[in-house]
Amino acid sequence: MSSCPLPFDGPSVIVLGHGSGGRLSQRLLEQIILPGFRNEWLDALHDGAILPPVQGQLAFSADGYVVRPLFFPGGDIGQLAVHGTVNDLAMCGARPLYLSVGFILEEGLPVETLVRVVSSMKEAAERAGVRIVCGDTKVVERGKGDQMFIHTSGVGVVREQVKIDARRVVPGDKVLLSGPIAAHGIAILCVRDGLEFVPPIQSDTAPLNGLVDALLDAVPDVRVMRDPTRGGVVSALTEIAVRAGVEICVWEESIPVDGAVAGACELLGLDPLHVANEGKFLAIVAAEDVERGLTALWAHPLGREATVVGEVTGEHRGLLTLRTRMGGRRMLDLLAGEQLPRIC
Repeated sequence: MSSCPLPFDGPSVIVLGHGSGGRLSQRLLEQIILPGFRNEWLDALHDGAILPPVQGQLAFSADGYVVRPLFFPGGDIGQLAVHGTVNDLAMCGARPLYLSVGFILEEGLPVETLVRVVSSMKEAAERAGVRIVCGDTKVVERGKGDQMFIHTSGVGVVREQVKIDARRVVPGDKVLLSGPIAAHGIAILCVRDGLEFVPPIQSDTAPLNGLVDALLDAVPDVRVMRDPTRGGVVSALTEIAVRAGVEICVWEESIPVDGAVAGACELLGLDPLHVANEGKFLAIVAAEDVERGLTALWAHPLGREATVVGEVTGEHRGLLTLRTRMGGRRMLDLLAGEQLPRIC
């Protein structure tokens, strides 16, 4: 377990005074948050970050994280928050540069929990090559915040010659998937319900910007990319099919699912295609680019199990279909409700 970057001389739990802007707020900032994220832009302590000029088109993303529990096999809310925004920028074809972070803390949260999360976010940002340059902290009354919520925003620069747009997808294109699906959602569910599998199921949360860079170096003309988080592969590909006005057909026999995850899904009655991921992405590329794309993905540690899982057809506009192992076809539709709430 991490320890405070400096001896923390305030209360051992978060109190309303930590959000007051007064002395307790300053102690929290100076003894935990600033040492955890230290860099020249954050240290300036402006109301916002004044950043150096960049060349190129900017990408901007924002997201909120309310995962329960805060810590789970393979990750935690802080790591998830950094990875999530980094990955959203990467899906735009951008190199992530800077993040902001907003903490909403519940009165009574152990300070040591905040320390662990800050430490995890620092490590995640360093791994992804981004800087946390500004942020905010608020405290809500006991019972009003379920320990901790985090909001992150991020800025990146879009690579030259890259145009990620679902409207560029055309019949004949192929669907690449960077690795086995459904681990994150099942890992969260197992913790909540006290389920144990051998081997243990861990979240796949990871920063995807390095893997995306490898793909774009090899195939600059990637049509579109999506990370299949809430709603899983079905939601991500349905969104693309509707936007592009095409049918996308995925092949059941080609979709990678680790054995323990597949067993858990079968036991719980869940379709892995609907389960959330936090360290995988889908890319649609021209058929002639498939070999180069897969070779690039296989060379990266996060892409060793990448594969082709489907193709784009012109048969029906805005539909996602599944070619089953038996050779039949059926439509894959969005879930009517929330399958696994509060997974990110």
